Amino acid sequence: MNYKTHWRNEFYNEFDLERRDEPRHDYRTPFEQDRDRVVHTLSFRRLQAKTQVFLSGEYDFYRTRLTHSIEVAQIGRSIGNRLNRVSDELDERDFAIDSNLVEAVCLTHDVGHPPFGHSGERTLHRLMRDYGGFEGNAQSLRLIADVIFTRDFERVGMNPTRAYMDGVMKYKSLYSDYRENEDAPVDRHFLYDDQLDHLRFVFDREDKPPLAAGDELNGFRSVECEIMDWADDVAYSATDVADGVRAGFISEKRLNRWFKEQSAEFQHANARRFEGLIEEARSDNLDGMVGKKIGEYIGAASLELRENFMSEKTKRYRHAVVVDPEAREDAEFRKKAAVDLIFKSPQLQQIEFKGDMILARLFEAIVENYETGRELRMLPELYERLYHAAGRRAERARVVCDYLANMTDEYAMKIYNRMFLPGHGSIVDLIV
Repeated sequence: MNYKTHWRNEFYNEFDLERRDEPRHDYRTPFEQDRDRVVHTLSFRRLQAKTQVFLSGEYDFYRTRLTHSIEVAQIGRSIGNRLNRVSDELDERDFAIDSNLVEAVCLTHDVGHPPFGHSGERTLHRLMRDYGGFEGNAQSLRLIADVIFTRDFERVGMNPTRAYMDGVMKYKSLYSDYRENEDAPVDRHFLYDDQLDHLRFVFDREDKPPLAAGDELNGFRSVECEIMDWADDVAYSATDVADGVRAGFISEKRLNRWFKEQSAEFQHANARRFEGLIEEARSDNLDGMVGKKIGEYIGAASLELRENFMSEKTKRYRHAVVVDPEAREDAEFRKKAAVDLIFKSPQLQQIEFKGDMILARLFEAIVENYETGRELRMLPELYERLYHAAGRRAERARVVCDYLANMTDEYAMKIYNRMFLPGHGSIVDLIV
């Protein structure tokens, strides 16, 4: 059965549904296919053992990258469903934001993130700075578009629809755009230079978009990407804070001390928000309070119409998500509390140091081994073949980076122990 015979949603057109390669038509809609493909991948399953806030295995209640991604997907679907039902411009029967597309984008948003959370991302970027950089969102795009599947010792993408690829493409400035401007920050928020072709495909144009690289271009997103971005902020602000409360990092005593250390202006602007956070820290119904907070954030999103160079091609750029400023400020307050009390704590900073050391030593040892011609077989067969097939040194470094970025926290520590610690490391291993 061709999906066109039973699926009608005038919000999307042939432009949105196009794939690079000929699609396979079955009983599913194109966006159901996108969602199903990413769920049934090793890269997605590995998120269950990658750090969200706390190191995998640190607590028995923590959120991992996988549970975080599932929560973001649920929140994203709820935002989309609400917009479809309350917005005058939409009709959920046949002119609506597709919930399967939103879910696919949300489930994918962190699939490219390396072990050890954002600290692992910073480490890989430092190591790859001269070879094209590393960025978690760019890596997610690389996976779905280029390398997520293995076929006959070749790596291939999942042939995503244009709308799905665009939804995952949270940032659209190239790494070289920043490198050409020495004053511009280059640590995060970029695409790899070899992803220019994907950028052109998303916008269906041979040249770059007519927007300035940096905040202007990175802020130009499809409506599904905007939903994902707000859903990610909601999850971070609500659920990650809840994990911090349960782990004892966010307590009434610590909150009081932290708040008194802030400026008088900050205290005045956030007094009510602070009281709400204190109430959560005291509560024996934390899940209920978190659920209420998520509901408030979902209700803070609305749609507005916009005109731009893409709005005639696709309604995904004709409609924009607007978040109530009060809700955004509340989320930013909670994120600051989480950063200061959790991520800057000695415990997590020590874990960050360890993760940095593990990834750096693995990267440097593997590259040195192959580049100096010693060539002990440090890489699994797939990656070793890819390494030898790569041309430029930057391409070979990217193969090593892919290998490390794919690892879970525990697997990275296992390989480190085997390579560097006498008396540690089993020869029994999984083939990756």
